Amino acid sequence: EGAYLYTQSGERLLDCISSWWTCLHGHCHPDVVAAIAQQAATLDHVLFAGHTHTPAVELAEGLLSAAPGFGKVFYSDNGSTAVEVALKIALHYWQNIGQPQRTRLAALEHGYHGDTFGAMAAGRGSGFFYSYSAVLPRVDILSPETPAIEAYFQEHGADVAGFLLEPLVQGAGGMRMYAPAVVDAWCAAARKSGALVLMDEVMTGFGRTGTLFAHQQLSHTPDVLCLSKGITGGMLPLSVTMTTEAVFQAFLGESFSRALAHGHSYTANPIACAAALASLRLFESGAPQRGMAAIAATHTRCLPLLCARVPGLTNPRQTGTIAAVDLPGDAVYGSTQSQAVRLACYKAGLLLRPMGKVLYFMPPYCVTSAELEQAYTTLAEILPAALTGGTDGR
Repeated sequence: EGAYLYTQSGERLLDCISSWWTCLHGHCHPDVVAAIAQQAATLDHVLFAGHTHTPAVELAEGLLSAAPGFGKVFYSDNGSTAVEVALKIALHYWQNIGQPQRTRLAALEHGYHGDTFGAMAAGRGSGFFYSYSAVLPRVDILSPETPAIEAYFQEHGADVAGFLLEPLVQGAGGMRMYAPAVVDAWCAAARKSGALVLMDEVMTGFGRTGTLFAHQQLSHTPDVLCLSKGITGGMLPLSVTMTTEAVFQAFLGESFSRALAHGHSYTANPIACAAALASLRLFESGAPQRGMAAIAATHTRCLPLLCARVPGLTNPRQTGTIAAVDLPGDAVYGSTQSQAVRLACYKAGLLLRPMGKVLYFMPPYCVTSAELEQAYTTLAEILPAALTGGTDGR
């Protein structure tokens, strides 16, 4: 309920990470619950091939209104699939307009885009996918530095179909944060070469960075946009890949070979669309925006205090409602240290899940300033012992 989860034995946990960045408005938000129940009793599902329905139409219209610059919405069911669709659009687009030599795809080191094969290839620089490296499709992984990106596009730009990035914040790659001007410079280099710009806002979308979408802080609107996670308020799986009218037009024609042949059984599920529409309408009320501002202000106030109280914490950083800090040492995923911190937080009533040495906050927008401030206070009290109890890098 709200910002809390309750265990089987009755303990209460403050969900400081929005259950893997999905829960925007709080758990079991009554407006979203009501929309789900009403839709489930009206139309549960119909194949989205040769059929349509009101929730999908209204959600598409709402998303296009919320993200000016786009013309079409393509539905799928999770963030990784939204990225797969984006990569396919980029490659297919150039074939359709008579530039089949554009077969290169580029993405950033430390980027993470999902667990299917195209997404893994684009996220190979995150370090998660070594076991599959020999069989992943080719994607050029670029250092997230402007000179390196500019040099790459100067050399290979004529052959690049699309450049994929997470704008402002690279999530699972370590909550790495970049200023809007830096990201704009990367996009400018790609655009100068003619490549399509693809943005993965699966994590940064729906207010996490302080604006509804992170790219709205940039001067470059992407050609393709991927959204998922918080799209339904964290209640049901759904994703969309949005694109411009110009890109869409390239797929029209009499030959089926021009079409984007991609679909899933539960594409545009009406219940999921109804949940997403209810979530989007909550933003129209202004309540999430007030919560976002309060969370950002609390991070700004409390993150320096946490670092002052806990020796060894480094690199405090914040973008909007996302705050992160590095734990001491070189801990990797699954390390004794990160497990010890996670367990100590759990016992203290906090759902926090370090990513290796990166400890971060990304709470739902309904959390109060007092609740979040208390979470910081609790963390300052328990971290020193937790860090002492598990410091190896296994």
